[in-house]
Amino acid sequence: MISGQTVVVIGGSSGIGLETARRARADGAEVVITGRDPDRLRQAAQEAGAQRTAAFDATDAAALRQFFTDLPAPLDHVMVTAGGPTYGPLLKMTPAQVSQALSDHIVLGLEVARNAVGKMRPGGTLIFMGGTGGRRIGHGQGIAGAATAALPPFTAALALEVAPIRVNLIAAGFVDTPLSATLLGDQLDARRAELRRTLPIGRVVGPADVAALAVHIMSNTALTGATYDIDGGQQFVS
Repeated sequence: MISGQTVVVIGGSSGIGLETARRARADGAEVVITGRDPDRLRQAAQEAGAQRTAAFDATDAAALRQFFTDLPAPLDHVMVTAGGPTYGPLLKMTPAQVSQALSDHIVLGLEVARNAVGKMRPGGTLIFMGGTGGRRIGHGQGIAGAATAALPPFTAALALEVAPIRVNLIAAGFVDTPLSATLLGDQLDARRAELRRTLPIGRVVGPADVAALAVHIMSNTALTGATYDIDGGQQFVS
């Protein structure tokens, strides 16, 4: 149970982050959410019943540090949903783009850990988001496969370093979020139909599915250093 605990969601103004905040609040937790867009963040705070919000870019190390400095302790759980994979032909990427694509999630995770763990209760957890799609190498994937492969060992190593704080990774496939709608545009309905037809679960994975897993990871204090796939079996049939 997470009733009475404090849950921080970095990137909680929409999609998986917002649904996790909403689910945590329904389970009795106090919720803090962040996002880059102040207007969208205010709307999300009302929907999720958030106790506190902060509008800033999570990749800005100074802003992230100030956010955690200003947060009253203790914290219990911190989930990071900000950021996403980078796709595109490898040979068209500059060295800086490759470096950024490979390190984005890890650098953000490290900065969150560096600033959060000193305020967290033992047994709480850091939860990061990754994906299952990058495990299958194919045209157009580019650097995404390498970036995906780096996250599970990073999660496990960090879990040992910050124990007894726990660290876990959620690896999702396609999730029907506003971001997915933006990326796919008029191809969204066709993608949904394809997934309903091919996935073993017979339906599309939604933010509520991921949120349920995230809250379970928060509440089960035996879980650390692990990667949890949630893609409806997509990686086995794609």
